[in-house]
Amino acid sequence: MGLTNTPLEPNTLLETDTPAETDTGVMTRTPAIQPVESELIVEGLASYGNYRIFASGRDCKLYTAGVEYDRHSWGYLLRARVDYVAEVLPLILLNEPAQTTTWGSPLTYARQIVPGVGISPIGFRILWRSNKAIKPYLLAKGGILVFDKKVLSSEATYQNFSLQSAAGVQVKLTQRLDLRLGLFSDFHFSNAFAVPINPGLDVMNANLGLSYHFRK
Repeated sequence: MGLTNTPLEPNTLLETDTPAETDTGVMTRTPAIQPVESELIVEGLASYGNYRIFASGRDCKLYTAGVEYDRHSWGYLLRARVDYVAEVLPLILLNEPAQTTTWGSPLTYARQIVPGVGISPIGFRILWRSNKAIKPYLLAKGGILVFDKKVLSSEATYQNFSLQSAAGVQVKLTQRLDLRLGLFSDFHFSNAFAVPINPGLDVMNANLGLSYHFRK
């Protein structure tokens, strides 16, 4: 039986990110951890309609300004990216009748502006075409609002629970910036019968925002 000379192959360099030499002399690199896609959105909201399905309050308008944080935390659903959402609203203005019935119907044409603040720590966003110029989305978030006086009724509460839902698009401006256009949104708040009187309010609204992407 003859012996066959097999040439020895030199050690090779694997094309990964962090070099480290093994016991056999092969150079390897540990893959770098990719940053999680996330963004910060500065936005404002203005209501343009009021309806009475899940609430009895009416003839009110709501305006907000705040910051929303979106983070790609939950993979994909229906070919869309699913993000965790949280929001802080340092400015809320409720334009309501100066006098109302117990359940929120106006008793006068006079108006009053009631300021408040809010936070929505629980929410999600479903974002399609996340790498494209035009990105449709669906959004929902829930939290708490606090006003400096009882709103909708003098027998209601200062504090209310909120639920927002929205549909819109984000339009790419640069590699880092998007313009958010939310034209079809609902904003509901009520005290969930923390007291016997719970008028609640539902308003249709539009929002406009500027989104900054943290990803590289």
